[in-house]
Amino acid sequence: MMHKYIGSDVTSMVTLPVIIFEPMTMLQRMAEILEYADLLNKADECNDPYLKMVYATSWAVSIYFAYQRTWKPFNPILGETFEMTNHEGISFISEQVSHHPPMSCGHAENEHFMYDVTSKLRTKYLGNSLDVYPVGRTRVTLKKTGEVLDLVPPPTKVNNLIFGRTWLDSPGEMVMSNLMTGDKAVLYFHPCGWFGSGRYEVDGYVYNKDEEPKLLMTGKWNSSLSYQPCDMEGEPLPGTELKEVWRVADVPENDKFQYTYFAHKLNSFDTAPQKLLSSDSRLRPDRCALEQGNLSKAGVEKTRLEERQRAEKNHREATKQEFTPKWFQLTGEITSTPWGDMEIYEYNGKYAEYRMEVEASPSAADIDDKNLDFNPWQFEESQIRGA
Repeated sequence: MMHKYIGSDVTSMVTLPVIIFEPMTMLQRMAEILEYADLLNKADECNDPYLKMVYATSWAVSIYFAYQRTWKPFNPILGETFEMTNHEGISFISEQVSHHPPMSCGHAENEHFMYDVTSKLRTKYLGNSLDVYPVGRTRVTLKKTGEVLDLVPPPTKVNNLIFGRTWLDSPGEMVMSNLMTGDKAVLYFHPCGWFGSGRYEVDGYVYNKDEEPKLLMTGKWNSSLSYQPCDMEGEPLPGTELKEVWRVADVPENDKFQYTYFAHKLNSFDTAPQKLLSSDSRLRPDRCALEQGNLSKAGVEKTRLEERQRAEKNHREATKQEFTPKWFQLTGEITSTPWGDMEIYEYNGKYAEYRMEVEASPSAADIDDKNLDFNPWQFEESQIRGA
């Protein structure tokens, strides 16, 4: 069966068994990059333009520790959402805006920054490995200066997909560009060599608008990053030393899904806002069942959701209806990436208005439910909590 897919994009072509999944969706994965959001807070407060880029780029690298997990997250159902609060003052909302091709959008904001992402992964199946290309756009706006930082991450390869121990690597360049000043950081993720040599290693430079190196960066994406002033040749300046800018936080020992403490919080209602949207990933019955260790129920619920989504798609096509996202809107803008062009969605601002309404009227009876009428699970929140 898999042989006929060699060379193809299998992002949404193959139905996979629930045993290879983790109890998290791609929408939650989009929020996981915010674990070390304090680095973006520091970037916003920093007056040194090059150190600002070090903070922001270190934030972008920090997510790769979590990307070592080889469990597959659930593909979101069209219209599914994920909300997060109670972390670094951030309000986060993500939504699945398209099913074919699969596209997700996210928006996060606090007093220091805004984080906006449109994600449209493209894959290439190669037999015993899978290439994953991050077709999408990730941008951070620093509120103090209004600077916009644009991130282009490297591709990822999933090795030993069928035979052997599965592991991930992300060889290539990561580029973080300041669209206002022209400064940029370019980091090279070293490919894993024989017997694991070079794995995890990353190094590069922060350049000014004239592409002159100002700071060197080095470290390992699974542990820490440091920086040091350098000369025009990229060599460390005499009398300077490496300064650590980021280090992985402590993680639980022997965790079944290799989750960090922050990853566990993403499944917890501790990070959920008041009056959680009924379309939230935490309420997915297949995800909940897998988290509880009930593989049989998880498989049944996953199949039910997929069949319902196909039926809804056929109904929309038959009635010539189009799905309209609640919290994001299509801009008409097309952006180019190293792996293809894609259309861009933007945050429409309605989520912040809704949250202000909730805070002003904490009683459920006082809230207009026009934004809460979509429940893709056909489950009440109380049922999920009690399961």
